Amino acid sequence: MSITSALVLFVVIWFMTFLIVIPFRLKTQGDMGRKIRGTMDSSPEEHHLKQKALITTGLAIVIWCIIAGIIVSGWITVRDIDWFNRMGPPSMRN
Repeated sequence: MSITSALVLFVVIWFMTFLIVIPFRLKTQGDMGRKIRGTMDSSPEEHHLKQKALITTGLAIVIWCIIAGIIVSGWITVRDIDWFNRMGPPSMRN
């Protein structure tokens, strides 16, 4: 795995994890009872984005280490997930 591939993998994992973590502990204006005129009740009042970004970074590092370890070790390869036999018969594979 090249450095560029590793960075792209980390960024994808980070954003996917961040989208999962964002709704945790979210307090909306409707929940707090302080709705600002012109906004929706579901608008965030307290979002804790810095803390969520740090949590996301920690989780993403752990997930990335697991996935990168699997890729680098060769435990699972592209040929393992070739369900439609697109890489040819076993006699033609390297």
